[in-house]
Amino acid sequence: MKHDLEANKSNAEAFYRTAYLGDPDKAVRDYVGADYKQHNPLVADGKAGFIDYFNSMNRDYPHKDIAFVRAIAQDDLVALHTLQTWPGNEQFVTMDFFRFDDQGKIVEHWDAIQTVPEVSQNGNTMY
Repeated sequence: MKHDLEANKSNAEAFYRTAYLGDPDKAVRDYVGADYKQHNPLVADGKAGFIDYFNSMNRDYPHKDIAFVRAIAQDDLVALHTLQTWPGNEQFVTMDFFRFDDQGKIVEHWDAIQTVPEVSQNGNTMY
């Protein structure tokens, strides 16, 4: 099956933005396939685990923002590089990887997150 790489990138961003900014139920309903496998150890496996995690995060941290720095797609995978800004201007760089099924729905997720340090030894940004 040949994947629509541009559609998958757009859907990964829409999925992440929708959940992150407060509506994980809609994110799952619109963008997730029949099964959802989660690799982040802080989030329970499956759709319900994802929804519960993001509902809790949105309740505890309602005033946060996300910027998408880049999206890369290959075969059935999309990688997102993001900058998250949390209350108190705390910033994180994340890298999320999504696997899509043949219907263009997200079925698997991996991620890594790192605090943006105040000082960089090389002077380069993390994004």
